[in-house]
Amino acid sequence: MSSTVAANARDKIRAEVAAVRRARASASLNGHIDGAAGEPVGLPRVPRAEPVSTARRTSWNARELLDADFPEPRWAVPGLVAEGLNLLVGPPKIGKSWLVAGLGVSVASGGVAMGRVKVVGGDVLYLALEDPPRRLQSRLRKILAGDPASERLTIATSCETLTAGGSERIAAWLEAHPEARLVIVDVFARVRGPVPAQSSAYDADYVAMARLKTLADRFGVAIVVVHHTRKSSADDFLDTVSGTQGLAGAADAILVLRRTRGSSDATLSVTGRDIEETDYALSFDPALGAWAMLDGPAQDYALGDTRRVILEHLRERGMGTPRQISDAVSLNYETVKKTCKRMFDADQLDSDGQGTYLPLSPVSPVSLTGGDGDTGDTRDTLPRRGVDDA
Repeated sequence: MSSTVAANARDKIRAEVAAVRRARASASLNGHIDGAAGEPVGLPRVPRAEPVSTARRTSWNARELLDADFPEPRWAVPGLVAEGLNLLVGPPKIGKSWLVAGLGVSVASGGVAMGRVKVVGGDVLYLALEDPPRRLQSRLRKILAGDPASERLTIATSCETLTAGGSERIAAWLEAHPEARLVIVDVFARVRGPVPAQSSAYDADYVAMARLKTLADRFGVAIVVVHHTRKSSADDFLDTVSGTQGLAGAADAILVLRRTRGSSDATLSVTGRDIEETDYALSFDPALGAWAMLDGPAQDYALGDTRRVILEHLRERGMGTPRQISDAVSLNYETVKKTCKRMFDADQLDSDGQGTYLPLSPVSPVSLTGGDGDTGDTRDTLPRRGVDDA
């Protein structure tokens, strides 16, 4: 009986300490924006509580490692944003800030992200370091579309560089919010800091990213860092990341957002240590300020209308001749016949060699609607190219 009383007392003390930490960390900004327009609103300064040991085991013998029971990665956004350090890149003004703001709102409210992905609610820290409070307020109102704002979303418009106290400030917020699931840094350049004397740009990139990865691993949260792509194009989407290889090398996952300027459709290419390499088709609605995930493989949306209609029909029916396809979809027979031949030559369709065409067997992407956000490890379901398995 005495052990039960003692345990209850300890639980009560822990709850009181957590409440004090949360109150201190949320003093000026928690789920809404205070301050005059254009005035930077920084992370609340959180006094350090009693030192808490955060030592983690870092070595095992081979048998111990095989027998160890490790938890699956926690997903902030299942299939897209996993526990660890995630680098989101894209050209300027493509909508990266709208994307991460929408994800932050969804995770904080525990709703549905991008119109399709169920997420588990948790505390979110959004470092919007390129936007004044007035712009953030307007963006948040548009995203919420009349829904109530969640107090679990903390937004700050200023933060020190990571080497000048920024990482400690983020760590203090995470200590005060033990149920945090997501931290957003928009943008990386604002927290990277200058390149120290006698150091290379690669070293500066890697050190800054490594500090963020240490926080992600220590607190078991997903950290999304927003960055830009380089101006030159590349065959491999990983090569479009601007800056040195230190950025990609330190990240657990890389997400590249690409779209033709003026188009509402985009492709989000994702790869990582715990995320399978996949392309997702997205569409942006400027009236709602929202990115939505589209049905079907991303490559379908890069096809012309005729090719897309043919491919959708064959996926539904399994196979068909040009005559059968033209009759079913009401397209000109000669057009369908020539288009099927071109699609076969371009490795967009398969054929039995007798005039019947079949869709290529696509590899299904990870499930985006199941689970509670803490499971969904699908590393054995797809062939993958890791970011850096070293």
